Amino acid sequence: MGAERLADVIERFTDDGGGPGAAASSETTKQWQEEFDRNFRRFRNLHALVTRPVEPKVGQTPREEVYKKNKSRLYRYASTRRYRTPLLFVPNLGISRPYIFDLLPGGSFIEHMTREGFDFYLLDWGVFGPEDNDLTVEHCVTKILPRMAQQVLASSGARELSVLGYCMGAPISASFVATHAEIPVKNYIDMAGPIDFSKVGLFGLWLKKEYFDVDRVVDTLGSVPADLVRAGFKLIKPTIDLSTGLNLWWNLWNDTYVESFQALNRWANEYVAFPGEFFRQWVRDFYQENKLYRGELVMGGRPVRLGTITCPVFVVGAKEDYIAPPACVRALLDVVGSRETEYAELPGGHISLIAGRGAARHCWPKVAGWLAPRS
Repeated sequence: MGAERLADVIERFTDDGGGPGAAASSETTKQWQEEFDRNFRRFRNLHALVTRPVEPKVGQTPREEVYKKNKSRLYRYASTRRYRTPLLFVPNLGISRPYIFDLLPGGSFIEHMTREGFDFYLLDWGVFGPEDNDLTVEHCVTKILPRMAQQVLASSGARELSVLGYCMGAPISASFVATHAEIPVKNYIDMAGPIDFSKVGLFGLWLKKEYFDVDRVVDTLGSVPADLVRAGFKLIKPTIDLSTGLNLWWNLWNDTYVESFQALNRWANEYVAFPGEFFRQWVRDFYQENKLYRGELVMGGRPVRLGTITCPVFVVGAKEDYIAPPACVRALLDVVGSRETEYAELPGGHISLIAGRGAARHCWPKVAGWLAPRS
């Protein structure tokens, strides 16, 4: 039965000849028609998802590879470059792929920043295999990040750069900024990056030394496989797959929602392994001993003192973040030596802070607005 025929049937049953109830009947007909249309689109999209699944196109903002070393890549994105100071974006290493920051046209943090005129550089750490098991956090801080920062300066022709760390990329990049005064960092931004690991929530509890023997795990497995990473994130919120499926069903009539869901679902299920020695140092020095916040961390023979960071600092936390709760993120402001600091706690969770419709309304304009007059 087509949509038009259904409307005719409904109208015959609800028509009272134009009496007092005519307006109510007309509204009821309209609501029934809308619900029928939605259900028709639901089943059409469900049929397409099952029978003709399409790999979503992600990472569509134009870019060029300006440098590569081993697995790491540095990408520069096309923009009007209204601002002199380039921005180096440092994401998490392992866990997931960085195209979450450039998911779809109209739903991309990178697209937003380049449209605003920022000279945007993304560090892609790469996908790791068993051959990378000797990679450490220390090597990332003392070798990879200084090299990438120098390449940003060389490529842009600028004298200074801004650094933005997201998630794990924040404590790693903060360690780099704190130990490399020779690199002229003009601004530093922490987005949902844990600093005080005593306040990091359920992951911190699970990884406590008395419960989790990181040496035994790494010595046994060599690396932390993607399936184990996936299991850890699924366990921290066991109902996530159910709620995701329900949300998809209720929005399955919406073609835009379905497109976004497919792209995000691809990213959410494309986990990346951790190199063994990186995971060992990450868990021991950061989660278990909280050395970064306590000022006890040493990288490349240099003490990591966050108090040596004196440039303007902006910290962004997410109210519903269960991976990096706001308290562990905001803690950066307690230890930096900067005179100019700002903290914003925005709606959303760890991912929705940086990706999605909420991020486009709340987070992206806030970050761009803070950075613009300082660039």
